Amino acid sequence: MRSKQQAEVIRQRGLAAGIFDLLLKAPDVAAQARAGQFVDLYCADKSRLLPRPISLAGVEKESGQIRLVYRVSGAGTEEFSRLQAGGSVALLGPLGNGFPLEEAAGKQVLLLGGGIGIPPLLQTAKALRQMKEASLQPAEITAVLGYRDADTFLADEFAAVCDRVLLATEDGSIGTKGTVLDALTADRAAGIGKTAVPDALIFSCGPTPMLRAVKAYAEKEAIPCLVSLEERMACGIGACLACVCRTAETDGHSQVKNRRICKDGPVFRAEEVVL
Repeated sequence: MRSKQQAEVIRQRGLAAGIFDLLLKAPDVAAQARAGQFVDLYCADKSRLLPRPISLAGVEKESGQIRLVYRVSGAGTEEFSRLQAGGSVALLGPLGNGFPLEEAAGKQVLLLGGGIGIPPLLQTAKALRQMKEASLQPAEITAVLGYRDADTFLADEFAAVCDRVLLATEDGSIGTKGTVLDALTADRAAGIGKTAVPDALIFSCGPTPMLRAVKAYAEKEAIPCLVSLEERMACGIGACLACVCRTAETDGHSQVKNRRICKDGPVFRAEEVVL
């Protein structure tokens, strides 16, 4: 059973408007963490009882450090944005399941991320790169990242570990104008990369409308797809059933067509969930 602990703040910096990059010393979490998992961060202000789930954007097992990249979206995350080096924050983790990286062996892996769904894919990309360097697998790693505008973040870090990086912005200021699928379709039409082939595999994280479109694309192209769902949570350990999603099959825990995102997810096979 995971237990709450205090993590030392190593540094914090801003990456883009409202986006912060927090580096913490948390050896126990780093030792156990897998790409795609998250931690619960607790506010010092006791009037904010519920923790805030934040995905792992980086894990350094040797140094015992974890990296959290998050968007300020309320009073809790605004409090976190004021953390400074030398301070501390309470957390619980690692929580949830991660991406099944072993399925990437020999695959053309497509990492499709939108908005604050981009950070958890960075650690996934780094883990895939380590696999590739160790055993020549996966065959190719392509990241397709979607932003609102030119105020992008982490794209250069993806470029350092991926074979290819495609960008999409809603206003067209950088990369393809539109969504990650627009960028993927344009790339495929140009015949530049192997962006939709029989041996492809999709890992995706982002807002629900994006994941819904990615799921439909994967089904059309017959590409295996795993999605990491974003949802407000309460306990973070599967006890309260506050963060359920609809599923195609009946869940053995709740006896209804629901799954707990915090416990059973956040990563699901696309065909398992109703988006």
